[in-house]
Amino acid sequence: MTVEYRLDNNVLPKPLADVLRPEFASVAAEIVDEIRAKIPNYARPLDGPYGKSIKAGVQHALTLFIEQIANPDASAQKCYEVHHKLGQNEMREGRSLDDLQAAYRVGARVAWRRMMRVGKRNGLSSAVMSQLADAVFAYMDKLASVALDGYLEAKATSAGALETWRRRLLGMILQSPPAPAAAIAELAQLISWQVPEKVSPIAVHPLPGTGHNQRKPTLDGDVLADLDGIEPRLLVPGEVTDGRLAAIRAALPQCRLAVAPCVRLDAAAYALRWARKALSLAQQGVLPDRQVIRAEHYLSTVLVHSDDRLLATLRDRLLAPLRELTVKQRERMLETLRAWLDVQGSVPDMAALLDVHPQTVRYRMRQLEQSLGTLLHDPHQRFELELVLRASPRRREAEVQLPAQRR
Repeated sequence: MTVEYRLDNNVLPKPLADVLRPEFASVAAEIVDEIRAKIPNYARPLDGPYGKSIKAGVQHALTLFIEQIANPDASAQKCYEVHHKLGQNEMREGRSLDDLQAAYRVGARVAWRRMMRVGKRNGLSSAVMSQLADAVFAYMDKLASVALDGYLEAKATSAGALETWRRRLLGMILQSPPAPAAAIAELAQLISWQVPEKVSPIAVHPLPGTGHNQRKPTLDGDVLADLDGIEPRLLVPGEVTDGRLAAIRAALPQCRLAVAPCVRLDAAAYALRWARKALSLAQQGVLPDRQVIRAEHYLSTVLVHSDDRLLATLRDRLLAPLRELTVKQRERMLETLRAWLDVQGSVPDMAALLDVHPQTVRYRMRQLEQSLGTLLHDPHQRFELELVLRASPRRREAEVQLPAQRR
């Protein structure tokens, strides 16, 4: 833990340290007594580790304050370590954060009360006393902040809280836009998660009839997971190897998984969206209905379906010339058109692909020429037509509801 705090040597005169040192022992005892008297949860015997921790915190605080008046370069590290650990212990002892912060306020009041008496006794000017007051309360606020960090760190690493913080970190990474890198790094450090350069999000969907009523899955420690939300998801550092995927499948046997491509951390939200789209397309029958889908194998399909309303509009416009055909006739024409695009117009290859006579292919192509005209020969429109044909299962285009369609 790296923290810094320095008193302003140009504000507080160095001889003031010699004035305050004789008060050290008695004011430390007074602070401990006042905390125990004012805060019920601290009213317990001070024997053992608990008492030593409280006394050490007060003594280190007073020692550092006085020493930094005499020498502004005096190290604060040991004192801050004590108060950071004090915050951790308070959380583990079950005391509230309010009690901890109240203890520092009580300590500041008692210390200042004593310093006012010392100042009056030694004839300190009102200017020096005002500067001393500012220094005391700023210093105690800083120590309270150090203890707060320790308290929150201990809370974050407790069994229940750790899972909450891990989910929060996952949410920060996958939100759009992602949280600042510094915020992600800070929370990751708190829960001891090594921030990777690249990650692979995984979209999760329970298989029909299974629901979420299954035991808590055992996943690798570096896998971040949120399986209780509306859209369950995982985040795997780096590539998802076959071994890693097998372990995840074993942990989630009742779920369908869509593994996104491995991307930079700041692109994780986009990759998760691609994986979710792949899941949706598998449910619609556009992609193979498998328990595990590697979205990187279907990125062009995901891209084409990134705006389904636009795709439907394009399909309706391009296929409008076929609206007068029956569904069966349109299906034959679209199969022929798809074969024509696949083999770049070779009649023999088309006949083999469609399992029909070459003369049948020529007949159908003449019909397509009559219906679609220049569309087949315009590169831009031909590209759009191929997008439409690639976007859907074989029968989807033939079943599109077009005006004046005959059944």
